[in-house]
Amino acid sequence: MKIVTAALAGAIVLAAPLAAQAQNGGVAAGATTGAVGGAVVGGPVGAVVGGVGGAIVGGIIGDATTPKFRSYVVEQRVPSYTYADEVHVGTALPASGIQYYEVPAEYGVKNYRYTVVNNRTVLVDPTTRKVVQVIE
Repeated sequence: MKIVTAALAGAIVLAAPLAAQAQNGGVAAGATTGAVGGAVVGGPVGAVVGGVGGAIVGGIIGDATTPKFRSYVVEQRVPSYTYADEVHVGTALPASGIQYYEVPAEYGVKNYRYTVVNNRTVLVDPTTRKVVQVIE
């Protein structure tokens, strides 16, 4: 039991710096989300596995390309969808009334679409309509 408690404490300490960067999306957000989800499901070992898996999957639009992608979206003049609640990672968007657009290949995003919600560009998983990254 002491080993499990120590491992969980270690996972939380390791995840704290990632949590501070989670707002920027990308690898840090993926790692943080994966670590928290993994800890809930599988305890300390789940946190480690989830953090690594989340970092791999979470690297969506990197910080280096964010300004260029943001400019691209502005140039496309995508209308903003008005959503009643705050939009954040994990928000499930409505099934109708909102349009999703393909991300150009140069950004390396294949499985997600983008749209603008409450004047914020977001990446969305088209199968679940959940926001996977908010582009700041």
